[in-house]
Parts: sequence; structure tokens; C-alpha cells
Amino acid sequence: MKILKHLLLTLLTASLCIFLSPSFAINPPQQTPAQILYQAGKYAEAIDILKQTLATFNRQGNKLNAAMTLSNLSLAYQQLGQWQEAETAITQSLDLLAKLSTPESSQILAQALDIQGRLQLSQGNPEAALNNWQGAAKIYQQLKDEESLIRNQINQAQAMQNLGLYLQADKTLIAVAASLNKLPDSPVKAAGLLNLGNIRRLVGNFQQSEQILTDALQVAERIKSAQIISDIRLSQGNTYRNQRDNQINLENKEIKNSIKSFTEKAITSYQQAINPSATPTTRINAQLNLISLLIDEKDWQQVAQLLPQIKSQLAELPVSRTSVYAKINFAQSLIKYGDHEPSTFPSAIEILQQAIKEAQNLKDKRGESYALGTLGVTYQKTGNLTQAKKLTQQALSIAQSINAPDITYQWLWHLGNYIKSENRETAMKLYEKSWEILQSLRTDLIAMNQSTQFSFRENIEPVYRDFVDLLLQEKNSQADNLNRARQVIESLQVAEIDNFLRTSCLRPITPIDKLADDEPATAIIYPIILGDRVETIVKLSQEKIKYYTTNISKIQVEETISQLRGNLAIDNRKYEVKELSEQIYDWLIRPAKAELETNQIKTLVFVLDGALRNIPMSILYDREQQKYLIQNYAIALAPSLQLVEPKPLKKVKLNALIGGVSEEIKVAGKTFMSLPNVKNEIAEIRSELAQNQELYNASFTKTNLETKVKSDPFSVVHLATHGQFSSNSEETYILTWDKLLKVNELDNLLRTRDNTKPESIELLVLSACKTAKGDKQAALGLAGVAVKSGARSTLASLWVADDPSAKKIMREFYKQLKTGVSKAEALRRAQLSVFAELESSPFQWAPYVLVGNWL
Repeated sequence: MKILKHLLLTLLTASLCIFLSPSFAINPPQQTPAQILYQAGKYAEAIDILKQTLATFNRQGNKLNAAMTLSNLSLAYQQLGQWQEAETAITQSLDLLAKLSTPESSQILAQALDIQGRLQLSQGNPEAALNNWQGAAKIYQQLKDEESLIRNQINQAQAMQNLGLYLQADKTLIAVAASLNKLPDSPVKAAGLLNLGNIRRLVGNFQQSEQILTDALQVAERIKSAQIISDIRLSQGNTYRNQRDNQINLENKEIKNSIKSFTEKAITSYQQAINPSATPTTRINAQLNLISLLIDEKDWQQVAQLLPQIKSQLAELPVSRTSVYAKINFAQSLIKYGDHEPSTFPSAIEILQQAIKEAQNLKDKRGESYALGTLGVTYQKTGNLTQAKKLTQQALSIAQSINAPDITYQWLWHLGNYIKSENRETAMKLYEKSWEILQSLRTDLIAMNQSTQFSFRENIEPVYRDFVDLLLQEKNSQADNLNRARQVIESLQVAEIDNFLRTSCLRPITPIDKLADDEPATAIIYPIILGDRVETIVKLSQEKIKYYTTNISKIQVEETISQLRGNLAIDNRKYEVKELSEQIYDWLIRPAKAELETNQIKTLVFVLDGALRNIPMSILYDREQQKYLIQNYAIALAPSLQLVEPKPLKKVKLNALIGGVSEEIKVAGKTFMSLPNVKNEIAEIRSELAQNQELYNASFTKTNLETKVKSDPFSVVHLATHGQFSSNSEETYILTWDKLLKVNELDNLLRTRDNTKPESIELLVLSACKTAKGDKQAALGLAGVAVKSGARSTLASLWVADDPSAKKIMREFYKQLKTGVSKAEALRRAQLSVFAELESSPFQWAPYVLVGNWL
């Protein structure tokens, strides 16, 4: 069973923010006791009354009202995570409605289909959800119910996002915005824009979210709706907070200023949302989000001032699901604050005990499990491991009993951490179960845990790394553990890319071990960065895998890589590059050197971890031989242990689409300097590849590129233009003449051929790109483009070298490809041709990396 998604079905709820519960999707003319209880978050009590109401309607033979009641009953069950009961109720509702044919029943049918779609999306079936929502949309159109249609289209866009239909989702949301803009100013319009802005935020389109929420605020201010204004301010704060968090990995001065700006805007927005006109839910959410941000900022003075305000606000909340999760959220902040001020731990314990009692009274098992598990974390922080284990076990039992994998995996992981020092075997089993659940939830990680504070870095990545750490400490069944460790670290890399792109992205692919076994001169190298060491696993053709340990802290590893990366991007830093890169050579290659030589290895394929992805492996330096790695081996990178089905390029006709921008232009507020040699680069590639088409400067637009890709089965797409890879998907782009192609747009553009041309693009070349300055995880952008483009291989630069050397390397690369060598070997020869002339400057020859199929 998949985890609960976070889409609301009604347009007039405050927002998609933390702790808000959806109102009844089907509202009677006057509020009923069940509806009042539902809106207060008292779902179990609402269900009891709905059951009584349903029995009355059944006795009366009132099928329409019975169907309406069943639909709302399904919605209430969904709120408690009781999926089977929710499915039974909505199925019975639709069966009744199938026997009716009136305008009233049509309206109820459309809303029931909306509810069923919500359930299906919650269960990980976005295709069925989309079909139901599209069916409901036709009814709304016939009934000319514009408000419900807008709400429905927002839901459709979420399902489309989950299915990877980004172009369709984008067009749908654009249509929603157009429909809303045509409406006169009203609460419906303001709330519609609010929900649209929230959707844009949740899928990672932060700039669009910011703009739409600004539009929503202007409407709300014109109609003088103080409550909606507060709701919008809360959502604006969340968007600014997301933008801030998304840039934390960036270290240069300009980005630090940007982080400060987003932080200040988020704080101001939260403060503005806390006003008497706001609903109690909005006020408490704004306060909770504010104190969480202030703790992250280590603004202890403001934290101390806000703490008593939140305690007072919590005490005034009526007992409801909202109050339960608010208390859990507050306790999580107190636990973080406790690292600075340990005296807050008793308060956290007291508040969580209250949350547990309230959840039990409400029969909210999810809330009870969250509160118990969080209480266990609190006791662990205070050193009471016995109580921590007991509470976590209780939380785990409840989570398993209600089939809630999104919280089950967390308690398994925490329990493993608590017992690993005393029972490694049991801890290993707990870690493995936790990891397996995360694998089953992979497509849902981006939507996980919207109701509590949640971070990929804090709540997901450590599960993988703790499991790998224990696997590689274990000496029994070493081969099995090594294979499992590779699988786990690969699944982390896939999850990182999913989280970066806000969607699941892998396609049917082939294990690279199979390729290595078929290519005896190939070795696959998997470095894994752990807290106190680097573990390097090496897979040779038809050989058992081996591994080597280097005892060095993660901090030291990342500092060395950061220094090397900084020197690589500057010309004439040969000495510094050699000094730093030989350290990394000693970690990754030297322990395996004898094996590589004995097996006559010619190609190294790296599956890199963490910061290692930000540097080219070609520059690793062997001080004994006084050679860079590229002088001995062809080199490629793989984003995971599997690739798009491989195919040697020598068996493919080279037919290229070549695009580029050479002139200085300003696009999307950014000025891009001229690339004077692009024209020559394009001309020389065209001379090497007889079959080609060109898009240059003004003709190199998104529309023209899309048209060309759709119309012709190009095996090579070569783009000689500015581009950037970043850990922020909105800052990962390729420059065309008229716009910045964001990573998901590039993906959509290249995948349009899936419907018209069966051939995959064999090679995507991005010859003038760079990684964002100071971004510790910028290579996520490159991995995202490589994986999502669907191309078998991607050749890209990690920084922009001088045009003359870029032109020479590209020309030589295609010249070598025509001789029939592998892509990796062609790149090696091309780089060495420049290396021979410019050995003193790795800046010139080293930026290029080949990702994906190396054949």
C-alpha cells in the first residue's frame, strides 16, 4: 500500500500546508454534525455519525443521499489511513450512483469519482486516478461547474506529474491559471491560485509558486479576505523556506546572500500569517514553521521568545488530529533545540505524552505511532535507551498494524540504531526491512510526510548509509554483503535523483554487471563515503567482487574534493591538482592497481558517491607512474548499477542534430557571454558527420529543437551552448536562443520521440556546460539530465574550458567514433590529443565526463 498523498479535494481549504485536513468533498446544504467533526479533525467520531446517517438513508431507500454519505465516509476513512474501508465505501457509492440518472446524481457522481481518484493516488495508482478525474472533468464541463473543474484539473496535474507526464501536467496547470485569471476577484479565485501555487511548490517549481502566490495575495487583498491572506502568507513562507533549503549546499558569497534573503522573507511571511484573523490551524502552523526555521538558523533569542507563545497556542487548540500533529511537530522542534538547550527535553516528553493520549482518544493510529516513535527519539537523546527501544517497538507495531510503510521504515531504522551495539544481527535485519520499504516507496518519496517535519538528508539518506556501514563491517558472507551494499548505495543514488527531480525517473534498463562480464577489459568501481572511512568496491569481469578500506573521515574527504574542484576550474593549477588528486587516487585506485593490471583492464566505469561526482576521474594522479588516470584507462560514469539498454555505437548510423548559441545574449534575466568558437565547433562536427542538421543562434529555439527531435530519428544530439548543472532543478538548464530549458523540459523534449520514433538517442552531448559554483551536489543535475533524457550516453563538461580546446576535443571525439572505438575510448583519445599540447593545464582537457553506456 502506498503512502497518503497530500492533495486536497476542496478549493476553499486554507492551503496544502502542514496539518491542514481536507473538508468534505460533498457538502450538504447545511453543516451536519459529521461535517463539523470532520473539519475539526475528529475523523473517527465523524465516521460513527456517518455510519448512523447511512443506515437511516438505507432504511428510507434514499439512494442519492446514501451514495453521498458513502463518498464522504470513504474520505474520512482515507484520513485515518483505513484504505480497505475507504475502498469499500467508495465502491458502494459508485454502485448506487450507476443506477441513478439525474442532474443531482451527476454532480454527486463527479465528486465521488474525485474521491476515488484521491484514494487511488494515495495507493500509488496515479493512472487510475487520472482516468477517474478525467471522467469527473467531463461531468463538470457538462454541468458548467467551473469551480469544481478547476479543483479537478489541479488534481489531474498531480497524477500527471506522478506518471512523468510533465508536459501535459504543465499545460493543465497553465490552463488552470488561465481559467482562474478569467474569474472575477472572489474567494474562489484567491483560494484557487493558492492551491495552484502550493502544487507548483510541491513539485519543485519554486519560482512559479512564488509568482502565483503573489497573484493570489493581490486578489485576497482586493476582496479584503483576511483569513485567505493569512493562508497565503503561510504558503509564501513555505515556498521561501523551500528555496532557502534548496540552496544550503551552495557556498559562494552570492548564494549566501540569496539564502539570507529567502530566510528573511520566510520569517516575515510566517510572522504575517500569525494574526487574529487567521484560523487557529493557520496560526499554529505558521508558528511551528517559524520556530523550526529559527532553530535551523540558530537564532536562540527569538526561539526562546516564541516557545511560550506556541505552548499557549497549543493549549487552546481543541482535541483533534490537527492538535495531535501540531504537538508532534512542536516536540520535534524541541528535540532539535535540545541539542542547544537540554532543559527542553522534559517539555518535549510532556507534549508527546499529551499527543499520544489525544491520538488514542481520536482512534488515530497514525498519530499515535508518530507520537510514540518521536517520544522514543526524545528518550534516546536523554540517554534512556531502554525506554527508547520500548516506545519505538510500540510505534512500530502500530504502524505495521495499519499498513503505514511511510512511518514503519523510520521506526525500523531507529530501532536498528538503538540495538546495533548489542545485537548486530537483529539490527541488520531491521535495517534491511527499512531499506526494502523505502524501495517499495521509491516513487512516493518526494511526497512523503507532509504532515510532520521531514528532510531527505535527515530521514532517508541515513537509512541507506547506516545499512551499508553495517554491511561492510560484517565479515560473514562477505560476497553477499558486498553485493547488497552495492544495491543499497545504488538505490540511494536513485532516490537522490528522484528527490532532486521531484519524481521517479528510471526506465527499463540493463545491469552493468552483465556488461562488465561481457567486456573482460572493463572494471566497475564503487566508492562509498561513510562517516569514518571510504570503502571502495571493485567488480572485475567474471570475478568475485573485492573491496578496500581507507580510514579517513567524511569531512576530510569532502574538504579534499572541494579544494580539488576549486583548482580544476582555474587555468595553470597543475601542481595543486596533482597534489590533491593523488590523494583520491590513493583512496580509490591504488589498492586495486595490481588487480587492474593483472586483468589487463582498459576501461574503468565509476558509480560515484556523494561529492566524488563533482570531479572528473580522469585527473586522478599516480605519483609513482607520474600519469593521470586518463593516460592508462578509458573512463565512464554510471548513475546507477543499471543503464538504458546498451548498444555499441559502431553499430549505429551517426545522424546528428547540432545546436548552438555563440552570441552574447540575455535570457531569463541572466547574461550569457559569447562563445565565439561555437560556430567553428558546429562546422567541424558537421564535416565529421555527413548526416546532420543544424540549429544555430536565432534558429536554436525550444520549439525548433522539439520539432526536429520529433521529426527525425537522430542518433546524436549535440548542443554547443551554455548550460548549468545544480542541486536545484530550477537552476539546472540548457540555454537556447529564447529561453532556459530546465531539466524536466529537456527530458520532455527528448522523450517526445518515444511516441513517434522507437529509437533511443544514442548520445547527448552538452559541450559548454558547467556545475554551479560552490554547489556540493551540483552533479545531481548532470545525473538527472543523463537519466531522464533517455539517451544511452551523455557527454558533458563540468566546467567551461576555453573554446579552442573544446572545439578540438569535440572534433577529435567524433573523428575517433567513426573508427569504431567505444565512446569512452573516443573521449580518452580526444582528451589526450589536447593533453599532449596542454599538459600543464587540466583545466583545458579534463572537464568532460561520459555518463551512461560506455560502449
